Amino acid sequence: MTRLLPLGLFLLLAGLLGVALYWGPRDELPSPLIGKPVPAITLPGLNEGDAGLTPALFGAGKPVVINVFASWCAPCRLEHPLLMALATRLGATVYGIAYKNKPEDAAAFLAELGNPFASVGLDESGRTGIELGVYGVPETFIIDGEGRIAYRHAGPLTPEILSGEILPRLRANGS
Repeated sequence: MTRLLPLGLFLLLAGLLGVALYWGPRDELPSPLIGKPVPAITLPGLNEGDAGLTPALFGAGKPVVINVFASWCAPCRLEHPLLMALATRLGATVYGIAYKNKPEDAAAFLAELGNPFASVGLDESGRTGIELGVYGVPETFIIDGEGRIAYRHAGPLTPEILSGEILPRLRANGS
């Protein structure tokens, strides 16, 4: 009997860890920035002369979407058609942050897949991503008309997330 005790304890521990891994919403990563002003984002554009991102773009009375992406990110490629639809067919203002990307790689990515962004800021160092609390790319934020972070989605957008979370929140925040 004492020989089975270690095996029993191991199975109990493994069971508890398994339950902990799958308990609760797995796709939700909490953000302490919800309801707080968006950090003062000032990023250069992808190409010389491009506008980039400045604090004046956020809090101008209309909600906007910020999408953090990278050319090396496979899920970013998968969600890209949804961002195109969000910007072109649905009329949302979408800004992009090219996270830890070389400008030429991000520009090639957008040239290949289309550019849904009103403006793209280049975050080569990843510093702005840290200020936004980015866990990894892609991540999408809704900034309300007063410049506060109203919503954050970590991971690639899906049609369900777009229709069930993004669009209702844009409408609720004045779009």
